Amino acid sequence: MKIKTSAIVLAAGRGSRMKTDVHKQFLLLGGKPILYYCLKTFEDSFIDEIVLVTGEGEIAYCHREIIEKYDFHKVKQIVAGGEERYHSVYLGLQAISECDYVFIHDGARPFITEEILERGYETVQRENACVIGMPVKDTIKLADESGYTVDTPRRDLLWMIQTPQIFSFDLVKRAYGDFLKKEKKIAEEGIQITDDAMVVEHFTNTSVKLVEGSYRNIKITTPEDLAIADIFLKNL
Repeated sequence: MKIKTSAIVLAAGRGSRMKTDVHKQFLLLGGKPILYYCLKTFEDSFIDEIVLVTGEGEIAYCHREIIEKYDFHKVKQIVAGGEERYHSVYLGLQAISECDYVFIHDGARPFITEEILERGYETVQRENACVIGMPVKDTIKLADESGYTVDTPRRDLLWMIQTPQIFSFDLVKRAYGDFLKKEKKIAEEGIQITDDAMVVEHFTNTSVKLVEGSYRNIKITTPEDLAIADIFLKNL
């Protein structure tokens, strides 16, 4: 039986740090929306289907100006996102009827490559949960609430986490369901869920494997990131 793979691409963010009225995933990079590039990589890869999660008011725009304009046949659904990133992920998971493995990716990361997808796919079939990332280059300091350093973790054990984050579909869907049942309690305890791996780490017994991505697999969040992305694009 053929293994089915799905991708959830998150494009519901407002991008306030970009200091523009246009949401960052729709800003132009090399004459095309930032969102175009990761969708193109998934479209040309082994991934079977894509669910795009965007703002409720942007669904028609995405259909017309991205999916139809660039002929993305693998985008099977466009769904409205939620209040927080993790709500959007869960809504994306709900839109998938069945699959074996799901790749969860930020639409503002345009430089994902098929080589990275292949490494992640090979790993998730062994481990059931893995995330793309890279070892940090800088020394990292742990600070207290007053801005004083309290610890310096070993740099050789630190990774900066990227996307996609890749999981057995049943595993991550079950973990998200358990998390959202306890969402209020988790918030009251001061736990901030910032990525999908944290959900799996907190609500399953599955360890999450780190997989090397690329230092170019940046998330475009600020105007400086967009300038760097333009340089990367010109050197592809």
